[in-house]
Order: sequence, then structure tokens, then C-alpha cells
Amino acid sequence: MNHSSLEDGKSRKLGFGMRDAGLQEAIRAVGGISALSRLLGIAQPSVSIWTRVPAERVIAVENVTSVPRHILRPDLYPDSCDAPPLDAIDEARSRLYLLLSHLLLKVPDERVLIDLRRLQGDDSALGQALMALADAADVPGADRIAREHFDLFIGVGRGELLPYASYYLTGFLYERPLVRVRQDMRRLGVERSEGMSEPEDHLGFLLETMAGLIARRFAAEVTEQNRFFARHIEPWAERFFADLAKADAANFYRKVGALGLEFIRIEREAFDLDPDVTELSDAIDASQGASA
Repeated sequence: MNHSSLEDGKSRKLGFGMRDAGLQEAIRAVGGISALSRLLGIAQPSVSIWTRVPAERVIAVENVTSVPRHILRPDLYPDSCDAPPLDAIDEARSRLYLLLSHLLLKVPDERVLIDLRRLQGDDSALGQALMALADAADVPGADRIAREHFDLFIGVGRGELLPYASYYLTGFLYERPLVRVRQDMRRLGVERSEGMSEPEDHLGFLLETMAGLIARRFAAEVTEQNRFFARHIEPWAERFFADLAKADAANFYRKVGALGLEFIRIEREAFDLDPDVTELSDAIDASQGASA
């Protein structure tokens, strides 16, 4: 018997009443089925008939909702009691990487802007950048912010800025930096979600991957976040955020640029305290050079 066909038929018959707890939590986390569908790049009717998160969608749903995989599908990803919880600093780092990722990859809707208004900071440079972003999150101006995103990153023909490692490091798209990212993604077992059309060296995708590494969503050593940052983010991300912070088409996104610039500077200085990171990155480059 084809069990998947049986399950699909059961979903259509029983409808909304039989969603499991993990799927319900994911839907609540993003504000509804339509929001989840949009974030995943899947037609809403397809998501509406799910009774649980399909196995092949667990990682993508986790990435867009921040609901851990052991909650989404405990049958596939049992919660390990031995794994220590993230400390407060790593949790904050992961959330900030994810915030910057989402603001680069997607137009912030009114719900996101409302959340941004709640951001709080302190007297530090990073805290001031957070408060400036909160002040700039103009909910009635959501259409204007959407236009900023279009002018900056899409445009007619091309946007004002090209947030790709290949472009910033070589002056061209789809070059060696993209090959390096794809090699490391394969090594980590990370794939783009079906709804993402951008190449993997888009800064939003790289920041999202860093968030996943910090939050231990991927099967990788703790030192992998150091290597990934040194190879794919440190060489160019500060230059991009500096450009964004002074972009002609930006108002809200200038504040995003200032926040990203300060955050990546802090991360770079923290990682620079580990002298082995550069050597590890160079070693990986040397081992993969012949296969490029």
C-alpha cells in the first residue's frame, strides 16, 4: 500500500482538525498558514493539507519559524537531554544573525515591523544601532520600506547593491566564492529551501547558515561557525553593510546597514581571538582547490 497516498487522502478529508502539535506551533510562530507558505515558497493549498511537517521540509520550516526540529518532528529528531542549552550570548547572536538574514532576503511586512519596534538597546554601539532600527521601523510606512528593498536589492535590471560574495570579492557573479560556499554547504548537509531563488553566496543565506550553526541546528562541530565566518562572511560582509549604511535608496535599510556593520565587527574581533581559525580556513581551501 502507498502510505504517502493514504496520508494525503486523509489530510484532505480531515482538514484542519488533525494537525499535530509541531505543525501547529510552526503556524503560530509565523502568524498563520499563509505566512508559513510564503516563507517556504510553497503554495498555500499544499501547506493547508499537511497534518504534520513533511520529513523533507523539517529543516526549512525550522529555519523560517525558529521552532526546533525536535518539536516539529519528535519522531525524527528526538530531543537530546544531554545537549546543553544555548547560553544567553549565543542565543542572542543566533537571533541577530537571523534578523539580518530575513531583512536582506525578504521584504519586512507589518508584523515584522511591529516586532522590530519592540527592540531594545543600551549605551553600547550595538545597542544604539538596535534602537535606531526600532525607531526606523515605521509600520504605516511599510510600503515605502518595501520599495526600498526593491530599489536596493532587485531594481529594474539590477538593484543598487549586489549582496553576493562573488560580486564583492571578484567583481562578477557566480564566481569562485559561490563554489566555495556550495562545497561547504554540501559538507554540512545544508540545502537551499525550494522557495529561495538567490545563489547560496547571498549574504542573507550566509547569515542564516551562521544562525543555524550557532543554534546547533546542523550536525557540525562548534568550531564550524568560526570556519564558516572566516571563509564566507569576514572577507566582505563589513564592506557590504558599510555600503548599505550609506545607500542612496535607503532610509530604513541604512539602519539595517549600521546594525550589520557593528555586529559583524564584534563577531570578527571575537573570532580573531582564536588563532586557529585562519589556519583551518586555509587548510580547507587547499584541500578543496583541486576539485574546484
